Parts: sequence; C-alpha cells; structure tokens
Amino acid sequence: MVNMNFVAQCNRIFTQCVADYHRTDDVDAPICNPYAEGTIEYDLYLKNWIDTVQWHLEDIIRDPQIEPKEALVIKRRIDKSNQDRTDLVERIDSYFLTLYQGVQPKANARINTESPAWAVDRLSILHVKIWHMNEQVERKDVSEEQHNKCVAKLAVLNEQLSDLTTSIGQLLDDYASGERIMKVYRQMKMYNDPSLNPVLYGKKGLGD
Repeated sequence: MVNMNFVAQCNRIFTQCVADYHRTDDVDAPICNPYAEGTIEYDLYLKNWIDTVQWHLEDIIRDPQIEPKEALVIKRRIDKSNQDRTDLVERIDSYFLTLYQGVQPKANARINTESPAWAVDRLSILHVKIWHMNEQVERKDVSEEQHNKCVAKLAVLNEQLSDLTTSIGQLLDDYASGERIMKVYRQMKMYNDPSLNPVLYGKKGLGD
C-alpha cells in the first residue's frame, strides 16, 4: 500500500504540474515549484515541468515556417532539456537506491529491465500526452471522424495510465520485499561530454 501511495503521489504532482504550466502555456515561463528543494516531491514536479516544456518545444520546432536560426536555438534547447531530464531521472533513482539499500534480495530475486525512475519518467510523459489528447477531444473545429479518433486514443492513454500506475506500484513492492534486485545503470551519455565527443574535443580527421 505504501508503494501504491507513492505512485498516487506521482500522479497528483504530475497532474498539478501540467495544469500549472498551462496557466501561461509559455515555454519561457519561470517554474514555481511549490515543494521544498531536496525533497522527492520537488524532483517529481521538476521532472514533469521539464517534460511539459519539452513537449511544446517539440511542437514549435516542427513549424514549417520556422526560421533556421530559431530552429537551431530550439534544437540546442531540446538537447539541453534531454540532458536535464536524464540527470533528474538518475537523481530520482538515487532516491530509490537509498530507500531500498537495506533490503536483502532473495536468492531467486529478479532484475528488472528498467530502473524505477525511468518507469516514473514514462508516467510523467504519459500525463503530458493525456492533457494534450484531452485538448484535442475538446476541439470544436474538427470533423466527427477526427474527434472520434481522439476519443479512442484518449481511452487508450487512460488505460495505459491505470496499468502503468499499477505496475510501478508492484515493481516497488518487489524491491521492498526483495523479490527484485534494486540496480541502476547510469546513462553515461557521451555526446554532451566534451572529453568524450570527438567533435567537442577536436578529434582530427573527423568525417574523412
């Protein structure tokens, strides 16, 4: 029950954050995180804010009339957002590592395909998808056929939300009981690291 309460908390915070963003619907609006810095609630809110802003940046950059210079600026901003997102997911995983560090895995304990924070990442993005699909359902300037398609898609997204909520809770239960081994592999992305990306450290002959 404790773990399901945590996932319910995630859902509440993500719902709150998406609504907060759309009060201005501005990718440059300052974030007003209502939670204390250093808490898991703060990180969850920040995680969803990053996802929501990036969703809109991805919309903007697909404007066929966008100026190339503006597109490059936005592309660089999306790249930074992706790195911030990864760093934050890994920080949330550190929270889970600390939370379950005292659990002794059972002899037959299994390893999961993804860490709990990456599952929470999918949950956060799903909330952004649901908000925007609901927006499409409420449009009055579309055909009945398009409206019905969006209604069907929204139903699938809500089903995914229910299933993902349950599965994350079950995953955390397994960690708490030792049924699964709490294990995290850092992303170690190379292209943002000036010591690992050959373009950034000036490797000669690149592209020859």
